[in-house]
Amino acid sequence: MAKLSNEDLLAAFEEMTLLELSEFVKLFEDKFDVEAAAPAAVVAAPTGGGAAAEAEEEKDEFDVVLEAAGDKKIQVIKEVRGLTSLGLKEAKDLVDNAPKPLLEGVNKETADKAKAALEGAGATVTLK
Repeated sequence: MAKLSNEDLLAAFEEMTLLELSEFVKLFEDKFDVEAAAPAAVVAAPTGGGAAAEAEEEKDEFDVVLEAAGDKKIQVIKEVRGLTSLGLKEAKDLVDNAPKPLLEGVNKETADKAKAALEGAGATVTLK
């Protein structure tokens, strides 16, 4: 097998949908027994103690999970396509196989807008 350059690999990844890329990452993790997570930042607690040190840091990244499509499946598929770069088949497969993560690591505003749009179409959605 010919060895692919980094540029060739990047070109191949650019052509993949987010769903295909996510599946690739899972296969890669399983094959090589690694985890493709970003390194966690080390947060030092202030030395003064007090309530600020004990307060939990507000979550700034959310996962939008489609729990169920509801009665208006076609409307939900349209919303999924509008929120992602998925094609019709991929969006339909995601909706058919709910519960599935739809958006991962998005900010609160984006997550809330996606949740409102999907619930408006009749879907059941949770934010994690």
